[in-house]
Amino acid sequence: MHLRFLFLFVFFCIQNQVAQTLTDNSAISVLTIGPGNNLNDAFGHSAFHIHDDSLNIDLVFNYGVYDFDTPNFYTKFAQGRLNYLIGVNYFDDFMLMYKRQNRTVKSQELNLNTTQKQALFNYLLNNYKPENRRYLYDFFFNNCATKIRDVLEEAVDAPIVFHEPQDFQPKTFRTLIQDNLNYNSWGSLGIDIALGSVIDQVATAEEHMFLPEYIHTFFGIATWANTKNKLVKQEETLYTKQDNNSNNASFFTSPFFMLGVIGLFIVIITYFDFKNDKRSQWLDVSILFTTTLIGAVLLLLWFATDHAATAQNYNLLWAFPLNIILGIQLLKNQPKSWVVKFFKFLLIMLALMAFHWTVGIQVFAPALIPLLVALAIRYVYVIYALKKSL
Repeated sequence: MHLRFLFLFVFFCIQNQVAQTLTDNSAISVLTIGPGNNLNDAFGHSAFHIHDDSLNIDLVFNYGVYDFDTPNFYTKFAQGRLNYLIGVNYFDDFMLMYKRQNRTVKSQELNLNTTQKQALFNYLLNNYKPENRRYLYDFFFNNCATKIRDVLEEAVDAPIVFHEPQDFQPKTFRTLIQDNLNYNSWGSLGIDIALGSVIDQVATAEEHMFLPEYIHTFFGIATWANTKNKLVKQEETLYTKQDNNSNNASFFTSPFFMLGVIGLFIVIITYFDFKNDKRSQWLDVSILFTTTLIGAVLLLLWFATDHAATAQNYNLLWAFPLNIILGIQLLKNQPKSWVVKFFKFLLIMLALMAFHWTVGIQVFAPALIPLLVALAIRYVYVIYALKKSL
């Protein structure tokens, strides 16, 4: 294996000095890899496959590779300022990796003439040079899939017409994401909480191609604008995912169940508070400090990062960052009278959240429902209890 990587290194050292001229028998294909088991693999992957038996070239170029050598890697990742890389692998190694991950791999050979193949190959070789291989990643508009489309059009300098599939129904960016996730998973919940209303707009047909599966779909029916010829010459499935029934997800560790338990706990404590004519201060302070912490993170994602998708996040209506002021007041033996008004304000915020959800301004995680209902019940009771004591 080390010899293979050494050969690959030597190959790219040589190609910086001598141009590799593809033969007429060469082929360039787009590879589409199906979803994996992890959250970062859930949306699939895309790559270019360059094949020329005469030159012993059988390489895969793919975008979206992490550069772990980047200084302050995790800070830049969180801020949305992390540069990703173009990577290169031997085709056999690339296939072996995804077979081991049990992920479907499909191939679409592009309908290119020799000049276009050479132009694309030269572009990729140049892009792989150390000074060129980094690019600023964007999940929706500059990722491993969109790079395939954009690089192809730029390299061959020919416009492509992407036709809409039959019975095509445009979806929002959020729906396109959630179509690839289990809605009752922690990854799905985290995405729905972290990403704002900007992803609830309907994506154009071409914007659907931020997902590899749509690259495969749209490429399959696309044509060259100048010649009207099909973009894809032929398709084949190189590997099909094997059904191993390895779904280990348990409902009892899912967000809906866990948040349901928390919500039920809040309601039960509230019931006994009402029955015993008291107010569990620790519960109210815990709720307010927790929602403050979540809200602070959401505010940072909105205003302190370059992640466009985290803007205009109305999860702040329930995870309100200023709840800490209320929490501090409730730690006192005699809270201020305005505390009641603040809790009424929080109830209005929850009502606004329901309104935003109903009219489609922003879609929220369904797993939050038990928690939100419990918060509303608790806030109503706290208002009632405080009015009696103030």
